[in-house]
Amino acid sequence: MILAGDIGGTHTRLAFFDEQREKLRLVDSSVFPSRDFRSLDEIVQKYVATIKLYPQLACFGIAGPVRDGRVTASNLPWIVEAQTLAQELRIRDVFLINDLEAHGWGIETLDPADLLRLNEGAGNASGNRAIIAAGTGLGEAGMYWDGARHNVFACEGGHCDFAPRNHLEMDLFQYLQAQFEHVSYERVLSGPGLVNIYYFLRDTGRGTQPEWLTEQMRTGDPAAAISQAGLEGRCPMAQQALQIFISVYGAETGNLALKIMATGGVYLAGGIAPKILPMLSGPMYLESFLDKGRMRPLLESMPIYLIKNEALALLGAARCALVKSQQVSSHAS
Repeated sequence: MILAGDIGGTHTRLAFFDEQREKLRLVDSSVFPSRDFRSLDEIVQKYVATIKLYPQLACFGIAGPVRDGRVTASNLPWIVEAQTLAQELRIRDVFLINDLEAHGWGIETLDPADLLRLNEGAGNASGNRAIIAAGTGLGEAGMYWDGARHNVFACEGGHCDFAPRNHLEMDLFQYLQAQFEHVSYERVLSGPGLVNIYYFLRDTGRGTQPEWLTEQMRTGDPAAAISQAGLEGRCPMAQQALQIFISVYGAETGNLALKIMATGGVYLAGGIAPKILPMLSGPMYLESFLDKGRMRPLLESMPIYLIKNEALALLGAARCALVKSQQVSSHAS
């Protein structure tokens, strides 16, 4: 039995899988509000005790830089250690990986129905792959093609410097720079980032906030309220905020694709993309992705896929646990 986790700033998702005929079968899953708990250890203990299943292996994908089995979560006040979790679960093999690394491990498990193609790309596309996911934060990762298989690697590209491309984005940068010590892409391309864009438009006199939207933002998720108002066309300022978000998302996806040379495909994950699909699938995102001067033909050859399977990171963490455990056993023997 494998315990898998997808740990983000908003939700912690845990699941048990077993392996049947070299395929992973979901046994049970549950979602916990991350900030209601003091640590991942507390959530894991509660889940295992409640479901009364006990793992032989465990792997957790966590938003943040994982080093030597330890991570300080990017958007949570948590420090997570593999050794501590292994002791509490009373098992040998507990692995911590970056959450986007978990997404990469999961891509190999997907069916064609789990993917929506946003750019056709070359028919014989092969090579490295790139993964980008906007949610509570902005995650990025790559999959290096060695000629036989894809090897997943994590990065922290979402924290790179935000690069404005026009006068409006320059004004946005200056607005954010007055608030934050460092303006990263995550300050723009995330749920809080969409709210930042909206407040920039509001605070610089580029629109008027309707009272009904003020109330929705006060009582619910502000990013969800803004995106819904923008998609429905009920608030011009929310619509413009969403357009800026989508344009910058396309541009940063193109940046990542070039850096990784993602001729094997670019994959969009995370919670935001499926929710804004009506606008994301329009021309603005793709044009921003392709708008790289002389590199446009190269980017045109790269397929872009939106991942629809919400269990991707959990599947990836479970698959990673299997592979890494086998590697540990082979090295020990």
